[in-house]
Amino acid sequence: MAMKSTRKLYGSLNSPPTLKVLACLFEHDIDFEFVAIDLEAGEHKKKPFLSMNPFGQVPVYEDGDVKQFESRAIIRSMAHQYGKKGEELIYWDSRQQAVVANWIDVEDHHFEPPVLKLISELVLKPKKGLTPEEETVAGAEAKLAKVLDVYEARLSKLKYLASDKYTIADMLHLPNIQALMGTQAKKLFDSRPHLSAWCAEILARPAWIKVVEMQQNAQA
Repeated sequence: MAMKSTRKLYGSLNSPPTLKVLACLFEHDIDFEFVAIDLEAGEHKKKPFLSMNPFGQVPVYEDGDVKQFESRAIIRSMAHQYGKKGEELIYWDSRQQAVVANWIDVEDHHFEPPVLKLISELVLKPKKGLTPEEETVAGAEAKLAKVLDVYEARLSKLKYLASDKYTIADMLHLPNIQALMGTQAKKLFDSRPHLSAWCAEILARPAWIKVVEMQQNAQA
């Protein structure tokens, strides 16, 4: 009888932070058990889950007796602990890793805020039969366009955001880019050639394809 993995990821396949951690798990070939949390039923706001994350948000990653929440913190820790020699998604040199950390913060503070507004308007509202607010969409697109101009300039000099090596800074963008590819906001990426090439490259990574397949299988 096969032993159950001591590593568990508690989350939702509708949660971008959960998908970010799943991508990291697959990149590192880590054996784990996925425990689905029903967000619509409010399972993340009830006592059993709150004992793992008092803020009531997914995901939570359990590795033996260590429980972590906050997706970027989980990913940083995982990349340092399980990095495959020669294929690490971080740098051991502090100066090089400082650049990775810089772009992780850019994703957090500059890229994600307007993207989440666009996902709310262009993806989530239509699923509920609601009409997107044009003014909100236009404002978020304008803010994101300015961020993507910075990305385009950066990617005209380097293959990836932090260096010529794929790192967790790139990986963190995957769920939100994937979500926007089926919306009118795709034009913001397509109109910038270096950015568009970067998106195609990272979206085609085998680890990310596994995440997408996991989502599709759950919806089937």
